[in-house]
Amino acid sequence: MLPREAGQLARLAESFRSTVGKLMPAAIARRRFWAEFFSGSVAANTFAGETQKALTEAHRLLNSKQDKRGYVWLVGAGPGAEDLLTLRAQRVLQEADVIFYDALVPDEVVSMGRRDATRINVGKRKGAHTSTQTQINQLLVAAAKSGKRVVRLKAGDPMVFGRAGEEILALREHGVDFEVVPGVTAAFAAAASAQIPLTLRGVASSLVFATGHDQHGDTLPDWAEMALNGATTAVYMGRSVAGKVAALLVSAGMDLSTPVMAIENAAQTKERNFAGTLQDLCDFEHHDSVNGPTLIVIGKAVAHADQSRSLPLSPYKNTSLPAVVAA
Repeated sequence: MLPREAGQLARLAESFRSTVGKLMPAAIARRRFWAEFFSGSVAANTFAGETQKALTEAHRLLNSKQDKRGYVWLVGAGPGAEDLLTLRAQRVLQEADVIFYDALVPDEVVSMGRRDATRINVGKRKGAHTSTQTQINQLLVAAAKSGKRVVRLKAGDPMVFGRAGEEILALREHGVDFEVVPGVTAAFAAAASAQIPLTLRGVASSLVFATGHDQHGDTLPDWAEMALNGATTAVYMGRSVAGKVAALLVSAGMDLSTPVMAIENAAQTKERNFAGTLQDLCDFEHHDSVNGPTLIVIGKAVAHADQSRSLPLSPYKNTSLPAVVAA
């Protein structure tokens, strides 16, 4: 049986219905108003018996909802598995009027937004960009300036090789309010799935995130010194430059027998793991069947991973890295 106050709340809502319709011609604005009306302080005060406070809160809410400023959330979609999306990410997806999403974000995650939300693919894959970063920045600003609530949905975590920094600068420059919603980055998803201890007492006390896309020429990358000193190194987007990375590390003195794992489509049903050594990494890019997002993990701690499901890192070998047996 509904409490008596439920009827009072319904009557209060009815008294505001005509005014809300006149002041908020857009269905989106009205939906936001009523969602907050029935779940926020108006309802709370009504059920507490504070009728006058509820009326005051209803007027305050009405005035605040006439503010047509938009808002942007930069949201991490995680590695691809929809159940690794954070609760906050799910909530803001339900609040968004428009969702700009990357190509690596699966449809199952994109579909978590409101049914009537506009979805725009601004996907960026290597060598095939639907929109440039400058265009994406402009789209975010324009949508927010028009009063829309915007989600910029990125694979992994927005702040890890997601170019969120450039989008943040653009939003700041144009006075657009925004929030960053973190996501599970690929290195953590891959490590969990393959049981790679990214840090391990007595073996690896530091961790490096690096990107393969910035690896050009014969110059040793800035992260290589840490890798040479024992840090576990996770190389994002590294499949096509695996040979180059391996050659540079070997030339700088890294042991050819250093353990390496490559994880394709981390934390997804189509995930595949490849295990071997730094020497094998030189050949990894010749795996013709590897075409999904691939993370490469280099370092001694990798030897302690679960390699029971691993394929050979080198397509020219039939064996993977021997598993470490605990003493």
